[in-house]
Amino acid sequence: MNEQLALTAISPLDGRYGAKLDACRELFSEQGLIRRRVLVEVRWLQFLAKRGELADFPAVSPVVHDWLDRLVAGFGYQEASRVKAIEKTTNHDVKAVEYFIGEQLAGDAELARLRPFLHFACTSEDINNVAYALILRSARDDHVVPALRTLVARLRGMARAGATLPMLARTHGQPASPTTLGKELANFAWRLQRQLAILEAVPVLAKLNGAVGNFNAHLVAYPGVDWPALSRDFLHSLGLEANPFTTQIEPHDWMAEYFDALARINTILIDAARDFWAYISIGYFRQRPQAREVGSSTMPHKVNPIDFENAEGNLGVANALLQHFSAKLPVSRWQRDLSDSTVLRNVGVAIAHGLLAYQALAAGLDKLDADPARLAADLEANWEVLAEAVQTVLRKHGYSDAYEQLKALSRGRQLRPDDLRTFISGLDIPRTARDALLQLTPATYTGAAGQLVAGLDGSS
Repeated sequence: MNEQLALTAISPLDGRYGAKLDACRELFSEQGLIRRRVLVEVRWLQFLAKRGELADFPAVSPVVHDWLDRLVAGFGYQEASRVKAIEKTTNHDVKAVEYFIGEQLAGDAELARLRPFLHFACTSEDINNVAYALILRSARDDHVVPALRTLVARLRGMARAGATLPMLARTHGQPASPTTLGKELANFAWRLQRQLAILEAVPVLAKLNGAVGNFNAHLVAYPGVDWPALSRDFLHSLGLEANPFTTQIEPHDWMAEYFDALARINTILIDAARDFWAYISIGYFRQRPQAREVGSSTMPHKVNPIDFENAEGNLGVANALLQHFSAKLPVSRWQRDLSDSTVLRNVGVAIAHGLLAYQALAAGLDKLDADPARLAADLEANWEVLAEAVQTVLRKHGYSDAYEQLKALSRGRQLRPDDLRTFISGLDIPRTARDALLQLTPATYTGAAGQLVAGLDGSS
């Protein structure tokens, strides 16, 4: 995109962030949608020709099939512009695609014989829903999943690196029983990989069954053809699953599953972005400065966590749209209304905002270094977090008021090592138990955190 178009674009996806989304521009653009409509029309024509169930269908030579393949493969800006020019007359986007292909067939006698079977027995939604199914499948498999796998791999690597690095946990924002840095990052990696598996498993459904989903016109024209089976085989040939029960439109329930799964992933990433932001703010992570970057227009020292802030903002925009899609798209008045049409045109907007966020998170994570000294200092300043361990051991040895004793000692106070050790030394418990408590420090009181991280690689 040239600079003038970028500067005058209404959406930041096409303006400020356009260069970051070049890889998926063809997929989500108007041209991308038109190209897939052309693909569906052509593949349906070729499928009918190859199957032979339609007795009146003219013979189609390999040369014609090759020509049709090239029509799809070579579809670009000039071809899309011609479709849009036709649409100015038809005021119907799918009919414009049919007329465009008809123009291409008109130049050759053998091709022209195919014209009556172009868009055969199809309603426009037969073409549109398949086109959108192809777009969303490609968006997931070629863009979203690889980007998320990169994030999961990065988090897993960071989790392993920090598996035994002690860290003060915080519940309600207050010092709590210690954990390890790696264990906290493993939590996000595990949550993401679980939801990613759910997203990948969402079946991509489509329909090609006519005006109200009953194959009405199909059966009038060719009553002896098993049209449900033929339609199912065609959709399978495109890698899609046939929905056997629809109205004029495929009801979009699978899309709601897809968008809900993606929104859950984005919510986890919002949670992660906020946690990383907070850990940076208290010094648990240091950001490596980028030489030419500026953190503030007036404060030269600043290195801001802008990647995590950018990610949080884009994830919020994405989820606002995704949640609307999930609520809106499965709802249609009677057999069809057009309120889903303009909504579907925005699916790429939601996914693109998510992709921007995934890029930002990846960039932010790559700039981070843990600060073991800062982590250790926080632990050393909060010996009161060992009160949980002491009162639990006292319960084991019969102290019915164990909790109350440790509450009186520690609640609302920052204990020093000697405070706690003096208390432990006066306990009437076996010497081995007392010695074990005296050896305990906040840095060693991390439970099975390291072991849990080690099990991350074997988790599903």
